[in-house]
Amino acid sequence: MIEFNANRLLMAACTPKTHEPVFKSVLEDMNLDPSYLEFVNIREHSSFVHRNDRPGAKSTAEDAIRAGVARASTLEKILIKEVDITKKALIIGGGVAGLSAGIDLAEEGFEVHLVEKKPTIGGKMAMLDRTFPTDDCSI
Repeated sequence: MIEFNANRLLMAACTPKTHEPVFKSVLEDMNLDPSYLEFVNIREHSSFVHRNDRPGAKSTAEDAIRAGVARASTLEKILIKEVDITKKALIIGGGVAGLSAGIDLAEEGFEVHLVEKKPTIGGKMAMLDRTFPTDDCSI
């Protein structure tokens, strides 16, 4: 890339979920900002879709790559700002999900505020007499 004075990287491959961190680290190693990476997923968006139509797959991939080049040319550096986190959480709803989230957050050191509109907690679970498969009391 340095030889050609390139300042952007376009990857035409598969899903960025798998490979994006690798290519961002490549850019960092080259002293380029990782914001200058553009991914074009031609596997899932072209090859898989047009599995039985090679000309269609090629045409779709070419269009996606052209669009990726156009987008890459407009990429800007993304500024990363670190901010302090207030370890407080507001959970709306005292059902099973709210209670579970509250416990998990409290175990991580968060101050938890749980708000429930009804006079009791438990949500739908509190309306059940017994639970499957143990037949335990649900409350």
